[in-house]
Amino acid sequence: EVQLVESGGGLVQPGGSLRLSCSASGFTFDDSKIGWFRQAPGKEREGVSSISISDGGKFYADSVKGRFTISGDNAKNTATLQMNSLKPEDTAVYYCAVALGILPLSPRRDDYDYWGQGTQVTVST
Repeated sequence: EVQLVESGGGLVQPGGSLRLSCSASGFTFDDSKIGWFRQAPGKEREGVSSISISDGGKFYADSVKGRFTISGDNAKNTATLQMNSLKPEDTAVYYCAVALGILPLSPRRDDYDYWGQGTQVTVST
């Protein structure tokens, strides 16, 4: 059974940092692509960042380039999203997802097969 469990969300002031983790099980992590998505109230779920675990390829949305860093740990079957210089507009529920097929690395939600339950990130004073 594929399982993805996010952790690390919370409340942080603008300019602060958070580190989200996605613990994965039930599939071959080394062959997968992990994506981080977010959904703010009243908005569609959008791709934030993704990583191809096998070759290290990465994608970042323009809105987070230079502030967020995605990484994967094969030994721990964990993907991490380090978020720095957070802004109020980063407030959302953050989800990790896994793509198990042979498609290229993608920010499109339809290309991902399984999803975690989400973790809330709130950036506010």
